[in-house]
Amino acid sequence: MLKLAVYLKDFKKQVVLGPVFKLIEAIFELIVPIVMARIIDIGIKNADVPYILKMGGVLVLLSVVGLASSITCQRFAAIASQGFGTVLRNKMFEKITAFSFAEADKFGASSLITRVTSDINQLQLAVAMLIRLVVRAPFLAIGSVAMAIWVNPQLSLVFLIITVMIAVALYLVMSKSVPLYRQIQKRLDKISSVTRENLEGIKVIRAFAMQDMEKRRFDFASDDFAIASINVGKLSALLNPLTYLIVNTGIIAILWFGGERVFSGALLQGELVALINYMTQILLALVVVANLVVLFTRAAASAARVQEVLDSQSQIKEGVLSISQSAKHKVSFKNVSFSYGGEKVLSNISFDVDPGETIGIIGTTGSGKTTLVNLIPRFYDACEGEVLIDGVNVADYTFDCLNHKIGMVLQKAALFHGTVRENIKWGKEDATDEEIIRALKIAQAYEFVEKLPLKLDEVISQSGKNLSGGQKQRLTIARALVKNPEILILDDSSSALDYVTEAQLRGEIRENFENSIIFIISQRVVSVKDLDKIIVLDDGEIAGMGSHSHLFDACEEYRKICHSQEVDK
Repeated sequence: MLKLAVYLKDFKKQVVLGPVFKLIEAIFELIVPIVMARIIDIGIKNADVPYILKMGGVLVLLSVVGLASSITCQRFAAIASQGFGTVLRNKMFEKITAFSFAEADKFGASSLITRVTSDINQLQLAVAMLIRLVVRAPFLAIGSVAMAIWVNPQLSLVFLIITVMIAVALYLVMSKSVPLYRQIQKRLDKISSVTRENLEGIKVIRAFAMQDMEKRRFDFASDDFAIASINVGKLSALLNPLTYLIVNTGIIAILWFGGERVFSGALLQGELVALINYMTQILLALVVVANLVVLFTRAAASAARVQEVLDSQSQIKEGVLSISQSAKHKVSFKNVSFSYGGEKVLSNISFDVDPGETIGIIGTTGSGKTTLVNLIPRFYDACEGEVLIDGVNVADYTFDCLNHKIGMVLQKAALFHGTVRENIKWGKEDATDEEIIRALKIAQAYEFVEKLPLKLDEVISQSGKNLSGGQKQRLTIARALVKNPEILILDDSSSALDYVTEAQLRGEIRENFENSIIFIISQRVVSVKDLDKIIVLDDGEIAGMGSHSHLFDACEEYRKICHSQEVDK
């Protein structure tokens, strides 16, 4: 947790002054029993009404000043904790958005969401309690014992014994419950994961009538979380009965021995009341300390999860070259291999693509097609070999330079809440309406956009839920085209289009981007058969490369794919 303290640097005043004001409140709270003792032993005993009123006024003054100090501390705690959470959450989000695909896959979306929300909320609460109670609670416990010794040294032995007994009880309960709190956050991750899968796949779940099975899966995750919470709750429930039993035993001991001393005149009645009040204060303070131990234990677990994300170093380091200084203008793979999770996905891939060439990549599911093109924009880095653009290793370019050169359309069409115009401008921030319309026409999307009530200003719902699959694919293609990329990658991005629309799309792209390098990944032979060159992948290796007719004769793997789709030479 100490590593995260750096995010409190803008709130030093609140972190320092908050506990000071809480300490002032605690000091006044320790004075109250003494004032009460004076009222009983002097005012009430002597029927001195003016003295009672005067000391009553002191009590009111102590209360007002204590309340003002408490409110000031609360305000400082709120500012510091909420500010800390905001800064840390922004830093986490910045870190996550800079992750390569490898880091994002490692943590998982559900876990990252839990860390940004639940874990940081837990840390915010810890910061607030740090300012409000970390100084106050121990000070009250120690101060109550000290004041009891000052009031009556003989009876203070009872306080020392009771304090030790409470501390032992707290330790026994906490030592058993603290490890369980660490498990609760992991179970919360599981609930988030199941919930996210169900919300994203709700149509599929209903289509296959799997609601009951998914409900059972959610119930299992929820019950697992509930069991862990109940177990720790049972242990924590022992805390109050144990501590109250010990304290009430202490109060009985004080009344027993104190009563005898009052009867003998060695102890005043007001002092006995003060001792009982101090015993109660010790109880309350130590219970707060116990709750703080639980809170900071949970916060420590959350801090470790947050720090794990912040400490993660991206395997992909940004290069320094911001512009291409080569006249070669081509894409080359030189003996490229790639492994993921210890499993080899690509092996010894080598080929060259010249400007103006359109390359088709085809192969069976899991053959490595998507992984291959993901190496070009550096979503992943090659484990062996080199990927070159314009004769320069992609690792030497800045991310902005690669982004400027490459237009990528991923397998899953992802749109965001906002207008059609705003979504297309993701490709080019300063794109004019004319450029947007041109991109829409090439992507075969202009016709349906024109039929929308607000045209370019039509609002797209989150993830494009108000559009069909084909419409989403065409808009994502337009988003990539509007930037006029030197390298255009279409990763199975026309799977939802009919053959006629897809053919028109390919024709428009080749006509308008004749100087660009175009990669088209597809499962359909008809989508790649007329391209300049086709690369056939089989189990991460190049099984064949060339034109459709050449591959049909020379590549058995390609011929099998053609026969399965009833495509002839």
